[in-house]
Amino acid sequence: MYKRILAAGIVLAILCAVMVTHATTEKCQKACEAKKACNSPKPLATKNMVHIAVIVRDVEKASKAWADLFGMEVPQWSLNDPPEKSNILYRGKTTDARLKTAFLKFDNLRVELMEPVGGPSIWMDFLQTKGEGVHHIAFDVKGIEEQIANIESWGMPLVQRGEWTVYTGGCYTYFESEPQLGVILELLE
Repeated sequence: MYKRILAAGIVLAILCAVMVTHATTEKCQKACEAKKACNSPKPLATKNMVHIAVIVRDVEKASKAWADLFGMEVPQWSLNDPPEKSNILYRGKTTDARLKTAFLKFDNLRVELMEPVGGPSIWMDFLQTKGEGVHHIAFDVKGIEEQIANIESWGMPLVQRGEWTVYTGGCYTYFESEPQLGVILELLE
């Protein structure tokens, strides 16, 4: 009889250990899944592509060439705000970079022509290393800080950010997304 009670006690202890282990494992798995869901990249919260930008050496010359080709009026160019207003950070440091821009308006999209001037910037780096060409694709977003964290979770670090008041005012950000997307990604708010 004693042996049966002892055997039953051992079996009961093993069953309890299995149940506790299973419950703990299940709880840990749920916690891990929740953590992964919180830290995993999310799709970009917009489908609103607003422009494609092209780096050029001379924005006036390029504007005329584009306008002539498409039978459009030559757009006026503008110079972005000075550093004390634009608050540009390039690779985490302030810069006195400036940019001449002109926008060509098509039926479904705008093309931004960009001539870098001034200090270090993602624009000047592109011109110096690659020459003229397609620089970035821009999307409008809401909640720029949340979107920055999300894009960085995709392995695309923030390279440059700043503010503008020339057109409508707001914030822009550029990401090092060429390895993944083949082009620089810009988010605007």
